[in-house]
Amino acid sequence: MRLFVALVPPPEAVAELRRAVDPIRSRYDGLRWTEPQGWHITLAFLGTVEPKTRTGLETRLARVAARHPPRNLALTGSGRFGDRTLWIGVRGDRRAMAALAVAVRRAAAKCHIPIEDRPWHGHVTLARAAQPRGTGGRRPRGGGLAAPAADLAGFDGVAWTAARLHLVRSLIGNGPARYHDVATWPLVGRLSSHVRTGTRDRAEGSGSR
Repeated sequence: MRLFVALVPPPEAVAELRRAVDPIRSRYDGLRWTEPQGWHITLAFLGTVEPKTRTGLETRLARVAARHPPRNLALTGSGRFGDRTLWIGVRGDRRAMAALAVAVRRAAAKCHIPIEDRPWHGHVTLARAAQPRGTGGRRPRGGGLAAPAADLAGFDGVAWTAARLHLVRSLIGNGPARYHDVATWPLVGRLSSHVRTGTRDRAEGSGSR
């Protein structure tokens, strides 16, 4: 199975973002837009995982979920990864969320699943630049994504609680990717006494990476 580990926004957060994205989507039909029912915040992409490996992985991910508490998040701001990907950012306790992503990656590494070594950047992928024909695979530098990123820069969504860790299967081919939960676990760890539960960091700003 082709798998990743993610947090999934609740329906009300998805609906709110969709209301903001739909008018912009209609103006930029040259992009490959993701489907709202598949919107998620990736913690770690695992690639293809064999059944034997997945059994041990699920055990370790259950332990991760047991150690980490639920967190208040919101979708906000926008940006792009160069000329490739348009995204909506995440605000909340970024340090705690990054720690959760690190714990997930360590669980995968202990199962001998290779993971890309790069800083975690919480976001929801909205669109990817279509590869223009006759360019040898080269895309225009940023121009196709700069305008929609600017249009969505002021988005600031409702707060919601990330309460479950999701192991998700990705099915590709014949249209947009389709996602199905393989397993989920509640985040049930305790908040440290020194953590102020009402504190929310500002979004990872537009264009940050």
